Amino acid sequence: MEKRLGERQGQEIPGRQRRGLYDPAFEHDNCGIGAVVNVKGMKTRKTVEQALQIVENLEHRAGKDAEGKTGDGVGILLQISHKFFKQAAKAAGIELGKEREYGIGMLFLPQDELARRQAMKMMEIITGKEGLDFLGWREVPVDPSVLGSKALDTMPCIMQCFIRKPEDVEQGLEFERRLYVVRRVFEQSNSNENTYVVSLSSRTICYKGMFLVKKLRRFFPDLQSPDYEAAIAVVHSRFSTNTIPSWKRSHPYRMLVHNGEINTIRGNVDRMLAREDTMESKAMKSEMHKILPIVDQSGSDSAMLDNALEFMVMNGMDLPLAVMITIPEPWANDRFMDQKKRDFYQYYATMMEPWDGPASIVFTDGDVLGAVLDRNGLRPSRYYVMDDGYVILSSEVGPLDLDQSHVVKKDRLRPGKMLLIDTVKGEIVDDEDLKRRYTDRCPYGEWLDANLVELKDLKIPNERVPEITHEEL
Repeated sequence: MEKRLGERQGQEIPGRQRRGLYDPAFEHDNCGIGAVVNVKGMKTRKTVEQALQIVENLEHRAGKDAEGKTGDGVGILLQISHKFFKQAAKAAGIELGKEREYGIGMLFLPQDELARRQAMKMMEIITGKEGLDFLGWREVPVDPSVLGSKALDTMPCIMQCFIRKPEDVEQGLEFERRLYVVRRVFEQSNSNENTYVVSLSSRTICYKGMFLVKKLRRFFPDLQSPDYEAAIAVVHSRFSTNTIPSWKRSHPYRMLVHNGEINTIRGNVDRMLAREDTMESKAMKSEMHKILPIVDQSGSDSAMLDNALEFMVMNGMDLPLAVMITIPEPWANDRFMDQKKRDFYQYYATMMEPWDGPASIVFTDGDVLGAVLDRNGLRPSRYYVMDDGYVILSSEVGPLDLDQSHVVKKDRLRPGKMLLIDTVKGEIVDDEDLKRRYTDRCPYGEWLDANLVELKDLKIPNERVPEITHEEL
């Protein structure tokens, strides 16, 4: 059975075939994560600087090769800085317009010029076919001298593309949804393994790669610019305990960073695939076929969870709700849990099985930032609330040298509990208050009483099992 499983997965995941003792089914990693957020949504240079300092101080959580020059992966996911990009795009001959009226794609493209030009042309054509205005390309400034030989040998050409929002498309989720469709069509149309869309959004952008943690800001001069300001920044240093590192497997992904592993991943992915034949959505309507399959099985467990969350959000579900459904509290045997909350979890448990860790997740859509532990709670995450309106979170204590007199609150994440900062409303949302918003939204208990059928309530007919011949079987 184990051999067949390994062979099957090797066929499904190009470039990750089972060889000798290596089996992609058993890949794991253990990483460092961190986030800095300004609760009131004020974009500052301080947010970016502190996030970079956190990841640099998580060096012990970052793997590297025997040469000591190539890292397992490090990156930062942060809000798009309109102040920075309107100047950067102008230098490339592109006029962007107003903030969030455009999307930016960060792409890893082939170093081969012909393959690169083909991929770029394909992105331009698909963008036009999907009714969006393609504005142009910017080659991202990089410093390859900081790379080790392994990272340099596999280094992609890193480009940014700019896409304008049409006037008849609403700013926010509707525009994000259109960009999501463009990306999925491009990913399915492109067969070159060296092409990868790191991010494509009007809210967030991701810088990442295979370098040491202290080389992140040096490799990307964009991150050094005093004009690059943000209210949300999430960082990740990767330590692959049984995984082959690559540029695309570096975190962050498009909505999350992850410390730990999803140990139920094969079942989770198989069930997502099984649901696709019966899925329908008011948000996507006739475009559902363009975005399937939901999960890219060539990705890591974190990437596949990111795929699932992104799909749910783009089809109209709040990001915190999507995280609660995929990573629920341990509700089934908690006799002290509020009945409304129990009904909420039981209702969604009929539709989505838990994605179990150990896992610590930090997630963002560019407006809210949240963090959660899975119900096992076996990955640490600590956070500080500061008196200047910042919240600082990391996988461990002491990621920054802080003046303790300015710390309003210190706390840690607990199993199944969620920390959420809403930068639009300018508030930190308590776990109980947050979940009450969702549990009070619908009569989940009434729906369960009226529609849930349990096996023990089914009438079993007292009849003989029909006999079937060997030939019929």
